[in-house]
Amino acid sequence: MSTAWLVTGARGQLGHDLLEVLSGRPGDRVTAVGRAELDLTDETAVRAGVRDWLARSDGYRAVLLNAAAYTAVDAAEDDEATAAVVNGSAPGWLAEEMAGHGRLVHVSTDYVFDGSATEPYPVDAPTAPRSAYGRTKLAGEQAVAAVGGDATVVRTAWVYGRHGGNFVRTMTKLEGQRETLSVVDDQVGSPTWSADLAAGLVELGERGDAVPPVLHHTNSGQTSWHGLAQAVFEELGADPARVLPTTTDAFPRPAPRPAYSVLDGSAWTATGLAAPRPWREALHLAMQEGFRG
Repeated sequence: MSTAWLVTGARGQLGHDLLEVLSGRPGDRVTAVGRAELDLTDETAVRAGVRDWLARSDGYRAVLLNAAAYTAVDAAEDDEATAAVVNGSAPGWLAEEMAGHGRLVHVSTDYVFDGSATEPYPVDAPTAPRSAYGRTKLAGEQAVAAVGGDATVVRTAWVYGRHGGNFVRTMTKLEGQRETLSVVDDQVGSPTWSADLAAGLVELGERGDAVPPVLHHTNSGQTSWHGLAQAVFEELGADPARVLPTTTDAFPRPAPRPAYSVLDGSAWTATGLAAPRPWREALHLAMQEGFRG
């Protein structure tokens, strides 16, 4: 049976790559919606939009990839009410409408953890968000879990891609503007190329058998933001020594950042899904494929 795909957040960084992965698939139908087509703060519109899409997808296997989110981490500290609707309530509405009709793949974040770990977080690690963004994303996970059905929450971290604002694009731009840069070296995570994440989410959506309710997907390995910045400079043929280490305390932000964001991906591969490539290899491929600031 062919698949009908609904991609929410289609204008965003991950959404762009999801559409690229899904392009040119014979027999499948892909519907892409951004904020203009589906306002996630409007419950009536969300439910009606999903129901309409399901009605038009009769005869297809239905998969909804929810890449939409309120991702302005610092702004959420002063606008938690809006973030709570988009990140917390809307995933529950999507799950309720999809229950019994198809699969929901919902993207979440490392920010649901407090960042105090010293070993990669397994999927069943206790959650303890420290920011408004983290709290609202956890609420979304809980809303999806409460509905049950054929739904999987996929946590990821440190995502970068060709579209939208992200750390790698910023470093690429600043390399040509500044002689030196100071970047924090006391936050550790797994840089994740959005193209690889998108491929993984589509693979998960395609699976014909049952899938776990929570999975982690990042590129493998770990580094600091400082290490990632140095790697970007290396890819650009620049001297990585121009990137200087500094501390989180030297760059205070409204929302606290997790000091440790490494996610254990063993449940992903145990499910039979393709193992993500190492982060350094992914960064090299991203830059070679025309990644520009």
